[in-house]
Amino acid sequence: MGPLRWLPLLGQLLLLRPPAAQPAGPIQAFVVPHSHMDVGWIYTVQESMRSYAANVYTTVVAELTRGQQRRFIAVEQEFFRLWWDGVASEEQKHQVRQLLDEGRLEFVLGGQVMHDEAVTHLDDQILQLTEGHGFLYETFGIRPQFSWHVDPFGASATTPTLFALAGFNAHLISRIDYDLKDALQEAQGLQFVWRGSPSLSEQQEIFTHTMDFYSYCSPSHISFSNRSGFYWNGLAVFPEPPPDGVYPNMSEPVTPANIHLYAETLVTNIKQRAAWFRTPHVLWPWGCDKQFFNASVQFANMDPLLEYINNHSAQYGISVQYATLSEYFQALHAFNTTWGIRDHRDFLPYSSEPLQAWTGFYASRSTLKGLARQASAMLYAGESMFTRYMWPEPRGTMDPTWALQQLQQLRWAVSEVQHHDAITGTESPKVNDMYVEHLRIGMLGVRKLMASIALDRSPVSGTGAPRSIGPQVTPVLSVDTGPVGYFVSVYNPLAWKVTTIITLTVAFPHVSVTDELGHPVSAQIQNSTKDPSAYDLLILTTIPGLSYRHYKVRRPRGDRAHTRELVVPTASTLKFSLKLRNQTSREGRSLLPVTNDCYTLLFDQDTNMLHSIQERQSNHTVRMTQEFLEYRANGDVKQGPVSDNYQFAPNRTAEPAWEAVGMEVVAGPLATEIRQYFYRNVTDWDHTYAIHSRLAHVHPSRTGEMLCQRIEQQYRVGPLELNREAILRTSSDLDTQQVLYSDNNGYQMQQRPYKAFKSNTIARNYYPMVQSAFIEDAKSRLVLLAERAHGVSSQGNGQVEVMLHRRLWNNMAWNLQYNLTLNDTSVVHSELWLLLGPKPITSALRPRSGVALQHKPVVLFRELRDEEAPVLGSQNPQAVTLPPNIHLQILSIPGWNYSRSHAQHLKKLRRGHSEKQKPQANLRRVLLRLHHLYEAGEDPVLSQPVTMDLRVVLGGLGSVVAVEERSLTGTWNVQMMKRWHWRTKTGHPRGRPASLPASPGDSIITVYPKEIRTFFLHFQQ
Repeated sequence: MGPLRWLPLLGQLLLLRPPAAQPAGPIQAFVVPHSHMDVGWIYTVQESMRSYAANVYTTVVAELTRGQQRRFIAVEQEFFRLWWDGVASEEQKHQVRQLLDEGRLEFVLGGQVMHDEAVTHLDDQILQLTEGHGFLYETFGIRPQFSWHVDPFGASATTPTLFALAGFNAHLISRIDYDLKDALQEAQGLQFVWRGSPSLSEQQEIFTHTMDFYSYCSPSHISFSNRSGFYWNGLAVFPEPPPDGVYPNMSEPVTPANIHLYAETLVTNIKQRAAWFRTPHVLWPWGCDKQFFNASVQFANMDPLLEYINNHSAQYGISVQYATLSEYFQALHAFNTTWGIRDHRDFLPYSSEPLQAWTGFYASRSTLKGLARQASAMLYAGESMFTRYMWPEPRGTMDPTWALQQLQQLRWAVSEVQHHDAITGTESPKVNDMYVEHLRIGMLGVRKLMASIALDRSPVSGTGAPRSIGPQVTPVLSVDTGPVGYFVSVYNPLAWKVTTIITLTVAFPHVSVTDELGHPVSAQIQNSTKDPSAYDLLILTTIPGLSYRHYKVRRPRGDRAHTRELVVPTASTLKFSLKLRNQTSREGRSLLPVTNDCYTLLFDQDTNMLHSIQERQSNHTVRMTQEFLEYRANGDVKQGPVSDNYQFAPNRTAEPAWEAVGMEVVAGPLATEIRQYFYRNVTDWDHTYAIHSRLAHVHPSRTGEMLCQRIEQQYRVGPLELNREAILRTSSDLDTQQVLYSDNNGYQMQQRPYKAFKSNTIARNYYPMVQSAFIEDAKSRLVLLAERAHGVSSQGNGQVEVMLHRRLWNNMAWNLQYNLTLNDTSVVHSELWLLLGPKPITSALRPRSGVALQHKPVVLFRELRDEEAPVLGSQNPQAVTLPPNIHLQILSIPGWNYSRSHAQHLKKLRRGHSEKQKPQANLRRVLLRLHHLYEAGEDPVLSQPVTMDLRVVLGGLGSVVAVEERSLTGTWNVQMMKRWHWRTKTGHPRGRPASLPASPGDSIITVYPKEIRTFFLHFQQ
């Protein structure tokens, strides 16, 4: 994201403020050179590499070697890896290693990208960090120890916990609410120790530095020139660098005639910033977006300026030096002062001004948000499927090196889209197309990998090539003159036994379905919601952890009356006439019940709308209705604030977006669906909105509990009219006091009480929902679970609304210049699961159900032919089953080729190796990460610590011979990881003692609430 648009004007105003109290002692300023390099946003990665990004590393490396005092920090790894692999010469690579050894070039953060914090999922944040850290450690033997999260639009409380688990010693953020930042500056409270997790508390706390008002960019206003200051290389030019080397807006060069003016400007700014902090150390970031593409002119001007200030240090009362981020934090840590503590509250939402609430991006480009999560789920399944294929021994003809390459390609794409101007939907259309292309190419490769494994493991013979679909995609099984049916394999990527319904779309209305032993299975067939000429086949399946079920789907042979094949029953369809929005209801006199063992849904036949839901276990009924509404956005900057990719600026409350609603009920023995179609105008041929609600008819047994106790809803939204922001509002009679709960990144929940503001109250009460949100009163809790990120709010008592789609255009010059107006004409198809019941029931169900929605079974299929041999019975490997409160966060073969011993790894790197040939991937090391899903005290049983023997629970993979506990991203042996301790104000310790790392070779571990534990596993060959 670019420099703050309001920075120059407001910066001049702040310079007029009387200075606050100065810190004791001379001021020591740390000038940290950096370039903020967005992986996307306005320009594609390829355009950025050609225009400026490659030149950043080429010129910075050259200039650092010319001056011992010079420093530079590098952040995102995607651009650096592209430069390293495709541009850097052997000499430049040698120089990089030398600069890293000397500490003059420093990698901070170290992920593939600087990920967004509001709408990204925990798993994907860890993935992109792991990808970057693995490269840095394997290539250089270095492990980043400081974050640089300067541009995400708000700060999540998940992030400090993850960075602590990764071994970071300090965390740096910038974008927090403008009024809160102002208050913290005045109170000198921008630095604190953040305990992001209420369950882990001080065990995973981290020192956090909040950047002051000027954020990560150098102040651009200088009073003695009409040009910006401190940007001597000017602004990057696209699509190619200018041939004459003259860039726009190059700062006035430092000369003997103006050096004192530059010095006074810099010193004044440093002193202003010093007043906002408690110690005499000032972090002065030098750089901004797309800077240092000509490091020569940058350092040539700053070198004499810093020397001049230091020569007049007594006069100015400050000293200055180039610094890396570690040098700044080392000085701060050595000062050994006492810091305040921040609890698990986050810094969301983010507003940059009273009328600029950055809450629109929670729902921008919903299709990309959905695709990113689908790709993540496919990668998750592919990783464990490949690991199962390789252990205890490879079972087939697939090339493991090729397979790993497919996974690595999707890891890169899923990591890339976590960038804070990617999954946020704040990028230009051509960059959105780039992210989509990278994801689809990566998914195609992993689909081929899955199909290869399915063919190798298939319990039936056959020549048909296998096809596959992702965990969130419904396959279409067409029948022409060739196949008589399909062989279907279903893989459960979770380490629990799962009972669920899979959906296949078939081209014929009559079908038989049998399992591995030839027995018929519970299923039903009905008219398809996606293709009017096709049919949806629903199959009930129960699959052990990391295991397969296999089914034959065939058209019945010959006359059904003379065959023993059992044909799947067909669901009946009951259609209701169109009802107008203002239709009068007879208040409950004409209610249609739809029931399973857990819920009764009542629909009002006078209105075709949901009337109420009864939770049958508690026998408590909640009045509830759902409808679609739209906020109308202003598109003219002359008329007031505008909504755009980033911001949400409604000019009034939401209005109903429909005039009539139709309804049909599709009932069968396995499930009942209620399909509601909302028409913008009564005369419209097609609907703009739809809700498809499904209740499964399964007993709430131990395995069927989650399926019975959820209401699955799928939505169709769009295309929208211009300058509309579409929401689904669920209104109930719950007495919620307008308190909402929404999640941080699928990891932990935040309480969101409704707040009254002088202006922009609607937008500033919107929050991100990455995986779950709920409202509740004393009797019941209503939980929403999501398969992609949305914006969520409670604008009234008993209400929760979810923003599902946005289509916007405005005439703001900034947005028009960079094509950031979000004229999204797509139709969005999204899904929510609803849980309703007493708090004890929903507290137990919510975390596990959220994981089940994210990681649905993978369906793979291939054609059957008449001559095909019969099913030979299940060839499932031994199941992997974890306790119900422990989630298998990842099981993969990362492929890193470095020694388990840090000393040995560094020794190998120092011996040197040819950079022209990458080290061969290590296919023997398995990465395991376990996540305790529950907070301390959340559930009397599921919140308990869990002790398990990894040798036993992973026995299906083979004989575990070594267990080594690692840091979150795998680069540290946790027994060797010693994070800095920061003194805090005295208080009562909370929580329990930190978990002891697993001893080498010890396979018995205990996982406590909210812990995330990472291991390297080695199996007997």
